[in-house]
Amino acid sequence: MLTVGSLSRADLAARLSGDGLVLRTGPFTNRIRSDVAPLIDGVALMYADYPVEPVGGFVDFHLELRRSGGLRRWYRSQVHFAYDSTTPFQPLPLGQAYPMLEWTMNWCVSHRAHGYLIIHAAVLEKHGRAIILPAPPGSGKSTLTAALLGHGWRLLSDEMTLVHLDDGVLVPLPRPVSLKNTSIDIIRAFRPDAVLSRPVEETTKGTIAHLRAPAESIARACEPARPACIVFPRWEAGAAIELDPLPKARAFMQVADNCFNYQVLGARGFTALGRLIDASDAYTFRYSSLPEAMALFERMALEGA
Repeated sequence: MLTVGSLSRADLAARLSGDGLVLRTGPFTNRIRSDVAPLIDGVALMYADYPVEPVGGFVDFHLELRRSGGLRRWYRSQVHFAYDSTTPFQPLPLGQAYPMLEWTMNWCVSHRAHGYLIIHAAVLEKHGRAIILPAPPGSGKSTLTAALLGHGWRLLSDEMTLVHLDDGVLVPLPRPVSLKNTSIDIIRAFRPDAVLSRPVEETTKGTIAHLRAPAESIARACEPARPACIVFPRWEAGAAIELDPLPKARAFMQVADNCFNYQVLGARGFTALGRLIDASDAYTFRYSSLPEAMALFERMALEGA
């Protein structure tokens, strides 16, 4: 199987600047074209273990990220994103090209992949039990996810939980984990073995770095998982660890609020979400200590809460 890591830097750059790199991520194929060096470096580092498909086959998403032309090419150069020849976003500074790729890949799935109920949530699995972590920005979701990946958990996704509409299984979409601001140094200290991209400063979300997904999670991207728990995490400085049951009716409404396409799917979305809630225990979770959180999640994986 051809992977990004098996390509030389020159071959990778030639594919991206030519007919495109056809990158498989979970159930999707992405044709990516770009002439931007920071993006090429990011893809080489973060996607080394991902499969590369032949050019000419079916592609779900066509993405193009190019440098500005004219004077902008030399003065405060920018990167522009085009999707199927449309430009849905404003250009960004050239140094933000790699985070822009990640954001646009998320955008493609959340706006086009309506064969799934899509929840803005991380999802991980261990010992056959998948735990969904829906949470707004700043809740510590991605920090918790990055820490759990260092303790044997399988990454299904950091950003989007894909729920199959027909049978309710969780479909993996393992991609790099987005870390922001202080989370970057927290994970560097907690997981010295973690592979992180170069931090990019002054984005709309602050300083951003990405954590490379585990090779085993990528290799198992065709293996769905069954939901066991839905946990709403919240990091709070100095807080004692606390896990509280959440009534299913409240869990339904809170997960619906975190869905990208619940209203788009109509009755099918209602049925899929109801099935997910019925199959899962639901909790709120407050923490400040990552080691305590690791121990609690291990117990949940082994024996439930």
